[in-house]
Amino acid sequence: MEMQISDLVSSIKKEGIEAANAEAERIIKEAEARAAEIVKAAREEADKAAQDAKREIDIQRQSASLAADQAKRDAMISFRAEVNEEYKRLLAADIKRSLDSQALGRLISAVVKDEDVSSLSVDVKAVDAALKAELATEIKKGLEIRVNKEVEAGFRVSDKDGSGYLDCTDEALSEILAPYFTKSGS
Repeated sequence: MEMQISDLVSSIKKEGIEAANAEAERIIKEAEARAAEIVKAAREEADKAAQDAKREIDIQRQSASLAADQAKRDAMISFRAEVNEEYKRLLAADIKRSLDSQALGRLISAVVKDEDVSSLSVDVKAVDAALKAELATEIKKGLEIRVNKEVEAGFRVSDKDGSGYLDCTDEALSEILAPYFTKSGS
């Protein structure tokens, strides 16, 4: 009987160990499966984060490229505007230099030609003998020449009654001529 009890205890031990081993194996398999799921989920999350980061980098790269292009365009527009302003300044200086008394007299004569000069007055910066000599005929016909400190160079022809005027000052001539010497556009 002792043997039987010993066999029975042995058999129970063996069954208990086998059951424990089976349970341990089942737990290990479940743990491995759960670990595989966790790793897979982590990889998917990491891949998604990497794709999101790549998209964000692409967007930032495109934005930076657009900003650089816009800055380049703005710089070109600014440079072109500065060059055009310099051309205008040079043109105005040339006009001032070119408008001596004789040239001024010839221009005024051309402007008032075929007009009733007795109804007109001309504003200039200064009246000298050369200007009077150039406009002698028009002055005899009644053209009035007045000194006007607002006129830096050139002249302004106006009706004596104030109804209208023609501005041929250096600023006005520069504005009229500037488009022919400067380039605008894209």
